Amino acid sequence: MNNQAAPVHYQVRVLNLHAHQWEVILTLQEPQAVQYLQLPVWIPGSYMVREFSKQLSQMQATQHGETCVLEQTAKATWQVHADPSQALQVRYTVHAYDASVRTAWLDALRGFFNPTSLCLIAIGHEEQPLTIDLMQPEACPHWRVATALRPVKTHSKGFGLYKADNYDELADSPVEMADFWASDFVAKGVQHRVVVTGAMPSFDGVRLLSDMQKICETEIHFWHGARKPPHDRYVFLINAIADGYGGLEHSHSTALMCKRDDLPRTDQTVSSDGYVSLLGLISHEYFHTWNVKRLRPVSFARYDYTQENYTSLLWFFEGLTSYYDDLLLCRAELISPAVYLKLLGKTINSVLQTPGRHVHSVAQASFEAWTKLYRPDANSPNLSISYYAKGALVGLCLDLTLRKTGHSLDQVMRLLWQNCKAGPMQEQDLMHALKTLTGRSWQREIKAWVHGTGELPLSELLHAQGVTITEDTCPLAQQLGLRVQENHAVQIQSVLSDSAAEVAGLAPGDEWLGVAIAGNRSADASAWRIKRIDQLPGLLGKHKSFTALISRDGRLLQLPLRLPAKAFKQWRLGIAQATQVGQWLAGKQA
Repeated sequence: MNNQAAPVHYQVRVLNLHAHQWEVILTLQEPQAVQYLQLPVWIPGSYMVREFSKQLSQMQATQHGETCVLEQTAKATWQVHADPSQALQVRYTVHAYDASVRTAWLDALRGFFNPTSLCLIAIGHEEQPLTIDLMQPEACPHWRVATALRPVKTHSKGFGLYKADNYDELADSPVEMADFWASDFVAKGVQHRVVVTGAMPSFDGVRLLSDMQKICETEIHFWHGARKPPHDRYVFLINAIADGYGGLEHSHSTALMCKRDDLPRTDQTVSSDGYVSLLGLISHEYFHTWNVKRLRPVSFARYDYTQENYTSLLWFFEGLTSYYDDLLLCRAELISPAVYLKLLGKTINSVLQTPGRHVHSVAQASFEAWTKLYRPDANSPNLSISYYAKGALVGLCLDLTLRKTGHSLDQVMRLLWQNCKAGPMQEQDLMHALKTLTGRSWQREIKAWVHGTGELPLSELLHAQGVTITEDTCPLAQQLGLRVQENHAVQIQSVLSDSAAEVAGLAPGDEWLGVAIAGNRSADASAWRIKRIDQLPGLLGKHKSFTALISRDGRLLQLPLRLPAKAFKQWRLGIAQATQVGQWLAGKQA
């Protein structure tokens, strides 16, 4: 296919590096008389309307050099009056300075974009084959291209012509341009390319490649055993920066962002906590190759890029993926059972320390992701629960309950893949798979764990699996009911429901300056400046009541505060029965 034959063709080039501007030229060979154009308002996998069109400017349309009438009809929609017998060309500029994995970026060091941020949808042509020409910038002769798009005619650095079967495939294929590190490995017969931009000279690419190969082989085996996976290629696009973390899944690739310090180094032999987190992120996004990109909610069978796409199943697609990401690191022997239980304990504590779990079910949290999870505010911990974290714990409860019957959640996932033909699924498909395996209804569990707000039976199930639970005292901020930022001062970010801090009247945005302690004699009274919550025990001594000195909106307040009578606890998991725990973590049946 060449660009003349393609019904839809895009040309993307750097317009101005230092102004962070891409130029895009869209060519339609057979436009409609009134041709509508639209830019997505969101990107699949990140459930928030982001209004990408606000970065577009200087749009103009021509046919054979003559200007066409172009009008904007809505925030992300335009119409062009065209001659259907002539090719239509639409040229525009996109400002790109968002370093996240969701949008687009351009500076003198790196170019990156998701086509949902750059490439207009030609309404009526969405299902037509298309090409995209990635032009090499003259100012960046050392840059190369990395993308999962299929090449048509490219040169050694990857610049040139690529193709996609339709707009959905284009939208699902991010593009990286930079002077990056790159290497390849094969997992179960599939070529995997790993691209790292921004790494330090001490970066240990050999180790990263080896560990990623183990992850991919473990996950392919999880879903297919010795059979071939559904993808014939895969590209990891890793952007290493000073501070950041995140990932976004695609059918044949993933865009990842990590701290530069979290990459493995040649002078390190022990995995840092940051590197383990990066491996967990890689495991999570790769698992999405099956769970959400192919096996997916019915409402995602065809994306509507113009508005929110609702589903109550993100607890399944994100939560169960979160359950398996670290678990599969353990099966790949990249972390020990003890490390896995430490990570699981952090997830459990994050849920138990969030009051929103009492008022918002994980199914509701899934449906309201667009406004609750992706647009958090100071009161979010009191209103909602993360479908990632609680969904992972629902997955844990399902798995450990199934194991009592001689089955496992692994079998459920593979049965769903088979029954749903690696395509759209509904909650009733999950119910059917559970009943097929065990011979009984799971309505009671799903109603309580997914659609209810009661506590999950974590303690009972973990003890039965040979896991010990030790209760340690929570940090003082959690006991008081505060989430704070401590950077030369105590800034209150959230006040948790029904907490000592809420009773005292503390509020988000307050700066906690100090404490005043009353005494029986004036000589015993004292007042102290604080910069960290953990200073309080040393200042208070035996006192349980004190006055918090607060700055709010330029005014100084004195708020009476009392330490909780009962210390709040957090969980620490350990191993009591190594054989039982080992069978579970290895995916073996008892």
